[in-house]
Formats: sequence, structure tokens, C-alpha cells
Amino acid sequence: MDVKIITDSTADIPQKRCAELGVECMPLTVRFGDKEYKDGVDLSAPQFFEMLSKSNRLPTTAQVNPERFAQAFSPYAKSGQEVVGIFISSRLSGTYQSAGIGKNLLGAQNIHLVDSETVTFGLALMVFEAVRMRDAGYSAKQICEALEALKPRLRFYAAFDSLKYLKMGGRLSASSAFVGTMLHIKPIISMKDGEMIAPDRKKGMRAAIEKIGTLIQRDKPDTEHPIVFGETAAPQVLSLLKETVATSADISGSETINIGPVVGTYAGPGCAGLAYIAAG
Repeated sequence: MDVKIITDSTADIPQKRCAELGVECMPLTVRFGDKEYKDGVDLSAPQFFEMLSKSNRLPTTAQVNPERFAQAFSPYAKSGQEVVGIFISSRLSGTYQSAGIGKNLLGAQNIHLVDSETVTFGLALMVFEAVRMRDAGYSAKQICEALEALKPRLRFYAAFDSLKYLKMGGRLSASSAFVGTMLHIKPIISMKDGEMIAPDRKKGMRAAIEKIGTLIQRDKPDTEHPIVFGETAAPQVLSLLKETVATSADISGSETINIGPVVGTYAGPGCAGLAYIAAG
């Protein structure tokens, strides 16, 4: 029996693609006023950013609760099928902790959980790697061990139009967010120990993208693993990023995702980035 891969909607892998990959996706929720939407199910990325542009208040988001996880895990606990659950960084959301509680409610030893320590296209990359290993015949334990070994080599870079959404949503400190408030300054976001940081900033989006290109030249991708790109209603920025990365890395087998409502709440529009596994 194949290992079942489960993730959450902050991987921003479309529902149709998840079905093709044999991946089950647990949606987080987004609330505009008194109306709640399931991330990627009731609300698409384009619909979300249109609503965000018209809203004078930041929407709120909610993690998957333990009861929903217990319900999702229950059929596998009964059948004995091995499960690997790969979820958004526990430093960014309580979803991973909820999955652990849901697993414990069932007393299921065949459910294995991974804190990805990343999000969006970084999480998608981890899921794609898990699918590849599952299809190659890896056991659940082997997949988890391999993912843990890959985490220190996972690189995550994004150029943000503004840090105001991250600051408003409490996903970045006020001191880090300050760098993004200056005129035309475009912050570069990375991940460290499961948290979002803003290690650099450049004047103008082109300069920010060029900086990411320089980082990739210094820390080249491992060609055994795909590069995953993502954007928030920013196709031109994404094109510029791909053109820049293509000068120093092979992007022919890359994946591209549209960052959805939950992550988009904190990223805001105008963001583009990528994740990859660095050469060892």
C-alpha cells in the first residue's frame, strides 16, 4: 500500500494538482468580515487579491484545528496505511501542532508528521520531494528522514513589494518591517529556523531580484531537485525573477505556483520568490 502524503493549503498547490499527485490537502481558512472561506477551495488566488484590494482591513486566517485532523487521519489509522504529513512551519502557524494533537487523539502510530520549517513554494517543494520518494518506493520513515536531511539545504528567497502586510499580520517584527517602509525600498525575505526574516533590502524591484540572482550564483541549486517559483498577483516580477535565475541555473524542470489567500494575507500583492535545494 502506497504511503499517503498529506499537506495543508499554505503549500499553495492547487486542488486539481494535489489530486493528480495523490496528495490530500487540509485547507486553512480566511475570513473577510463575517464571511469565512476555505483556502484554495472556496476562494482562488485571483479572487482573493481582488477582494484584498477593495478591503480597508486585513482579513484574518485560522489554522486547521485538531478535530479536523483527527477526522482526516481516522481512515488511515483504521486501515493501517502509512501517512506522511508535511505542514507549514510551526513558527508561523499552529497547524503542525494541531496535526500532532489530532494524531494523538487517535493513538495512531502509522501517521508521521514533518514540520517543514517553511511555507508556500518552500512547502510545495517539500511535498513534491515526498511524492517523488513515495513513487520510488520509499517507506514513510524513509521519506521523513530524507525530508529532515533536506531541510538545512532548502533555500527560500522572495522579493516583497512591501512588508506592511507581514507587519500587520504579526508575522514579522516591527524592527524588521521598518526596512520596507522607506520609499521604493524592496525587502528580500528568507527563512531561518522556521521564521521569516528580512536579511536585505534594495532600492527598486529589479535590484531586489538581481540580489536574489547573486545569492543563487553563490549557493547553486542541486539539479537533482526542482526549483519552485511563486508569486502574488505579480506576473511581471515573476518573469523577471525567472529570467534572472535562468542565467545561472537550469529552470526547465521548475514548478510555478500562485500564492493563495492565507499566505497572500501576509505577503500582499507584488511578491515573487523561489525555493530550491542547495547543492551539498
